Amino acid sequence: MSASAPERVTGGQGLAPALAAVRVRSGLVAALFVLAGVGWWWTVSRMRGMDEGPWTGLGTLGWFLSVWVVMMAAMMFPSVAPTVALYSRMTRRRSPLSPLLFVTGYLLTWTAAGLLAYALAALVDRAAGDVLAWDRAGRWVAGATLVVAAAYELTPLKDVCLGRCRSPLGFLLSSWRDGRRGALQMGARHGAWCVGCCWALMASLFALGVMSVVWMAVVAGLIAVEKTLPWRRVATYGTTVLLLVLGLLVVAAPQAIPALTTPADRMGEMEPMP
Repeated sequence: MSASAPERVTGGQGLAPALAAVRVRSGLVAALFVLAGVGWWWTVSRMRGMDEGPWTGLGTLGWFLSVWVVMMAAMMFPSVAPTVALYSRMTRRRSPLSPLLFVTGYLLTWTAAGLLAYALAALVDRAAGDVLAWDRAGRWVAGATLVVAAAYELTPLKDVCLGRCRSPLGFLLSSWRDGRRGALQMGARHGAWCVGCCWALMASLFALGVMSVVWMAVVAGLIAVEKTLPWRRVATYGTTVLLLVLGLLVVAAPQAIPALTTPADRMGEMEPMP
């Protein structure tokens, strides 16, 4: 651990110290949940009617980034709240701004991930045009993306990243930096572990419909379950099975997925009422 150690270290492993800090820092946790709720409300209002199913267009860079950052706050704040609460307790005598800077660094990392996703989408669009259209390769690529995401759940890298996310105390002690700059760096580093843990789930969201509030809620739920459920293996294997089933259904029977928007659904919505 670089720099100086925090003033007080809470014993225990896994989520136990963080959950104890949640009780002590209930106001901070409540604020994060309120911000997440506001993010959900704003996202729902902005994304209404925009779900075009797999590989929905991302719009302009400025518009996409504004939606992306709010989406990440809505989806990630509940699961990162225990880590922020524990960090706040460990820095309570130093700077009241440290938790805010920690969260800012966390969001900056996810913003960078959003920029990368947008750049990849723009690159594919420029190089291959409408190759991701549903009636071309889009359906197959969506199914393959979900299967790859399922496979990633069982990899050592996923296991390491998830372990960091599920052990806030371990992360804070091994990555400690003093000062406001240190708070920003620690938040960014925690965000990097979170991206390593969740990038495949976020890719699945693009494959199912990044502008779908339903799939956004499903992915957010899977992230929260993996990070907080006491039975870690149950959560991981359950997520793996769900992603694998969805991947196979997207290719073989997309109509069997209730919340999936396909071109046939959109054409039905456009038909005039008799």
